Amino acid sequence: MDAILRATGVELCYGSQRALSEVDFALSPGEVCAIMGSSGSGKSSLLYCLAGVVAPTRGEVSFDGVPLHRLGDDELSTVRRERFGFVFQYGELLPELTVEENAALPLRLAGRRKATALEAAGEILCRLGLAELRQRRTSQISGGQSQRVAVARALVHRPDVVFADEPTGALDSANAGAVLEEFLGLARSQGTAVIMVTHDASVASRSDSRYTMTDGVLAGRAEV
Repeated sequence: MDAILRATGVELCYGSQRALSEVDFALSPGEVCAIMGSSGSGKSSLLYCLAGVVAPTRGEVSFDGVPLHRLGDDELSTVRRERFGFVFQYGELLPELTVEENAALPLRLAGRRKATALEAAGEILCRLGLAELRQRRTSQISGGQSQRVAVARALVHRPDVVFADEPTGALDSANAGAVLEEFLGLARSQGTAVIMVTHDASVASRSDSRYTMTDGVLAGRAEV
């Protein structure tokens, strides 16, 4: 199967410091991939390059056959908004919005009518066991619930790829396992590919494939 996301010879330097070195990577549609590594290994830098948030110093990242560097700023923003989803370690929800408004945000940014976006958000929140919290502010829910809202926001617009940076790193083990199961189950049911960066072997074990990053070097792909 052709890769939906591919990196070829990617290097990233911050001044004189090299964060990534000659990285090759490929992600198939619907695949769940884990990139493991310790803090400072370069795995988050790779995630941001793959998502088009940071441009590599050398090499190329392509999505759906199109090199990201060939896209203008508006085109790249549209790809990230409509075809990518993001889950961060601490959720990064907007406190001024309700749970359902946070979950609906990608659809609203894509121009969907408010009622339509909120209906779609309600459906996915229900699947994540959050139906009764739709009208609450994010300050009124727990950490595990906040991360489920972040998952809903990442998946509500049925993106092609979700980028997850330590998606359960801020949760206790019980909540982490439950959130991860719900996140990956929902992504797989939608056919959404997922890239997770993590230092946790138990998280990586839920993926279809796994890479290991050390000092900016990505080791070869292994099937899980």
